[in-house]
Amino acid sequence: MKRICVYCGSRSGRGAGYTEAAAALSDALCNRDLGLVYGGASVGMMGTVADGVLARGGEAIGVIPESLVSQEVAHQGLSELIVTPDMHERKKVMADRADGFIAMPGGLGTLEELFEILTWAQLRFHAKPCGLLNVNGYYDSLVAFLDNAVSEGFIHPDHRAFLKVADDPAALLEMLGFQAPEPR
Repeated sequence: MKRICVYCGSRSGRGAGYTEAAAALSDALCNRDLGLVYGGASVGMMGTVADGVLARGGEAIGVIPESLVSQEVAHQGLSELIVTPDMHERKKVMADRADGFIAMPGGLGTLEELFEILTWAQLRFHAKPCGLLNVNGYYDSLVAFLDNAVSEGFIHPDHRAFLKVADDPAALLEMLGFQAPEPR
């Protein structure tokens, strides 16, 4: 089974649009028989994506550092919960278990994970597709920043092209090369 690593917040943000997008992403993953790898929490966007995948009978693997098990309320109903000694090991395990990456709206941790996985792609540590689910224009300023960094010569256009951006989960998965199965 192929799996997508989803980086997202342990908070739900303001407004229903973010949690609706998390639920739509879980539907899109299950519609393509894709498993989920994520940060292991039962709360916020993380919990919404995991719960949606599990409700549809999909695979949800959580990876959480030992120090956050109680703080982020580790999800106890997952297909698999992996507890790591630290954040570095968490990110390595998540990357190793995934065939692609999607960042949804989130905070500093989500941004850090997104930029690390993009840097790893730039350095050719992996060749897995990376996407940004731009819910409600949340990442418009970040996308403009990256495009400006290309214009100013700090990011090579080929490296900027690693990050695919869409506002619809199904469209983003298509852009990343994860096609919906043919109707039977």
